[in-house]
Amino acid sequence: MMTSLVLTVIGPDKPGLVEMLAQTIANNSGNWLESGMSRLAGKFAGILITEVPEKHAEQLINALSALESQGLKVTVERSDSPENNSLTQHFTLELVGHDKPGIVRDISSVLAKHHVNVERLTTELVSGSMSAELLFKAEAELLASTDLDLDELQTSIESIANDLMVDIVFNK
Repeated sequence: MMTSLVLTVIGPDKPGLVEMLAQTIANNSGNWLESGMSRLAGKFAGILITEVPEKHAEQLINALSALESQGLKVTVERSDSPENNSLTQHFTLELVGHDKPGIVRDISSVLAKHHVNVERLTTELVSGSMSAELLFKAEAELLASTDLDLDELQTSIESIANDLMVDIVFNK
């Protein structure tokens, strides 16, 4: 039987951290499945899923914990139940606007009220093409039950777009 482990990792950014993590997983019978990693504010941060035979799970967890002595803090969560996406619909949301506090809070509040799950969220600040002002950009991959009325959700999101002064593209 295989066990999935969801790992979060953070440490001072330096060459070799991904290799050290990958080697630890491989040396302990793990298989690297999915990941997202970035350099943020001088730190290396990431999240990944690894799969390991149940009989080797504790050994891998202990080896990952030992990486803290080398500057990489790893948090491990078990995920033994498979995902059930049979009654769900996927869609995306793209947003761009002048940066201001509260954009993610307000959009995520509307999504939560409609029971929409955020599967992936990417945000960044970029310089505006015609000015030096910072623009906030976000891309979200979303998941909801098939009985969600996407037109109603889109109307709810668009109703706050003007208040936030952002442009939103909703892809069904």
